[in-house]
Amino acid sequence: MTKYEAAQVGEIENGTCKILNIEGRSIGVYYDGKEYFAIRNVCPHEQAELCKGTFSGTTLNSKPHEYIYGMDGEILICPWHGWEFDVKTGQSLVDPNRYRVKVYDVTVEDNRIFVQV
Repeated sequence: MTKYEAAQVGEIENGTCKILNIEGRSIGVYYDGKEYFAIRNVCPHEQAELCKGTFSGTTLNSKPHEYIYGMDGEILICPWHGWEFDVKTGQSLVDPNRYRVKVYDVTVEDNRIFVQV
């Protein structure tokens, strides 16, 4: 794997994503206020630019008629059809065993953010 510099610390604001082209792949680097994550910018459903979607949360498993919101800022919602993906694992929330998006390791060194591809 090769490390590519994606940004400087402070360049990507909390809750936003910077889209890069690395080795012919469109990859979004997302900052949740604590950590950086890198995810492929292609939805497996219709190949939409996934990282142009919204970062949000979702309802968690709960009892009937009980709605618990969680994972705030950890869910990437596709802008075309609303498919939801966990930015940490790339797994789809609808069918995690069938659909996923590639995620990449991210490191921070000397105030620089690197993506390993």
